[in-house]
Amino acid sequence: MSIERVTVIGAGTMGHGIAQVAAMAGCEVCLNDVSEAAVAAGLGRVGANLDKGVARGKVDADQRDATLARLTTNTDLGRAVAAADLVVEAVPEDLDLKRRLLAAIAAGAPATAIVATNTSSLPLSQMSDVLVHAERFVGLHFFNPVHLQPLVEVIVSEATSAATRDAALAFIDRLGKESIVVRDVAGFATSRLGLVIGLEAIRMVEEGVASAADIDKAMRLGYRHPMGPLELTDLVGLDVRLAIAETLARELDPVRFAPPRLLRELVAQGKLGRKSGEGFYRYP
Repeated sequence: MSIERVTVIGAGTMGHGIAQVAAMAGCEVCLNDVSEAAVAAGLGRVGANLDKGVARGKVDADQRDATLARLTTNTDLGRAVAAADLVVEAVPEDLDLKRRLLAAIAAGAPATAIVATNTSSLPLSQMSDVLVHAERFVGLHFFNPVHLQPLVEVIVSEATSAATRDAALAFIDRLGKESIVVRDVAGFATSRLGLVIGLEAIRMVEEGVASAADIDKAMRLGYRHPMGPLELTDLVGLDVRLAIAETLARELDPVRFAPPRLLRELVAQGKLGRKSGEGFYRYP
């Protein structure tokens, strides 16, 4: 199960980063989305990341140019997946959307292709039935920003074959990242743990225990977290955190994972964090 040709579906926050690291690792990568504007924006973000890396001495100019040369874009899903060894869907955390997309991928990708979902919380078992070859389906949970974060969760369902798991682990190693293997349970390991801290921090703001800034400062200085839970919520996206909380409340425990009222209110107001310019903090 050699992976040389990678197709990433979704050129947004996660997809463009996954495409970047795969191309930097030497894979031929196709970045797909529904419009030319979307794929152009994703490609532009990859270029900006690489230029920043060159400016900081982390990437040399030849590596940047070679990475971009290995990246193509396409708005036709069938053509994008037709020759792929690995297809990674990186669309929003919406089960119906992912199921429709995975069914379309299964119809167009080679029978030998590995299909991966970048879900951060949805069980693979709720998606695998739309695939012809469920044994080739695996979860690859990357973290934002993908080109900087070292960890990838590899999620294996009861249907995932050992060969698929091993190919996924080899691919993550090729990217220069660390991996952990997690059983197919809603929230997996990192989302489940991170969400509990994040939700409790939001409840503390809601109850007036301390300000968002002081809660984050406490976790950075007291527990050596690189980023406070509310800063992290703004980075991940309040809407994403809400979707994960709703999934875990439904799948695991409606009390432990109940979304706080404040989180729902901020999302309803369009305050989604960094991507909207305001969440628990404001971003000029």
